[in-house]
Amino acid sequence: MTNEEIRRKLNGVFQQVFDAPELEVGDATTAEDVPGWDSLAHVNLVVAVEKAFSVRFTTKEVKGLANVGDMIRLIERRAK
Repeated sequence: MTNEEIRRKLNGVFQQVFDAPELEVGDATTAEDVPGWDSLAHVNLVVAVEKAFSVRFTTKEVKGLANVGDMIRLIERRAK
């Protein structure tokens, strides 16, 4: 899966989890940039991403995510 394919698919996951079809996320996007991205939404997002990409993240990996770019790089590593 290419970086661009991951980005498109991940953006779709964000749109679904946050029920916001107009939402566009980029590498620098953080929880502060997305309305409704609280701790519960974060858990739902991580579960949805794991399911969408058929990967599993450790708690340490999830805690280390600072922005969407970090999530994309983690998916790239895990999806290989």
